[in-house]
Formats: sequence, structure tokens, C-alpha cells
Amino acid sequence: MIRRTATFVYRYRSDILEQLLMHGVRPTPQTPPELVHDFVSDLYRYELRMLRARLLEKQFPKPEYYGRVVAVRNRYRVLALKPRQWLE
Repeated sequence: MIRRTATFVYRYRSDILEQLLMHGVRPTPQTPPELVHDFVSDLYRYELRMLRARLLEKQFPKPEYYGRVVAVRNRYRVLALKPRQWLE
């Protein structure tokens, strides 16, 4: 018995692809947006954890922490959208 699986083609919005590329992420038309969203979300959380670790190591003063968190959040604006909104 040959089992065929359905292949979906996802058409990502060009502005989303540009934002993803800034994070080194280049999904193919077969890559589900939920998978990409989860990956970028993991990157975001990793950056926040590293920032927190740097704060605890006193690599910068505590009053700068909030601004640095906001800067990281601004680099990941793509996460404010649901994965289905990434598609045309």
C-alpha cells in the first residue's frame, strides 16, 4: 500500500520573510508557519535568557535592563502576529 501525504504550499508575505531573514530564518514554501513561529519564539526567549544572565553577571547596570529588553522585543515584532497572519 502506498500512502500519499498531502503537500501544502505556504505563501509567506514578503514583509514577514524580510523580518524572518533578519533572524537567519528562511522558510521554504513547504515549511508550516507554526513551525517557523515556534523556532523564532525559541530564539526570542533564548536572547532574553542571555540578556538576563548578562545582567546577573553585572555586564551592564540594572537600569539599562528594561531598555535592552524592549530592544530585543522590537527586533521580534513578527511574533506579535499569529502564524496564519504570516501568509498571503
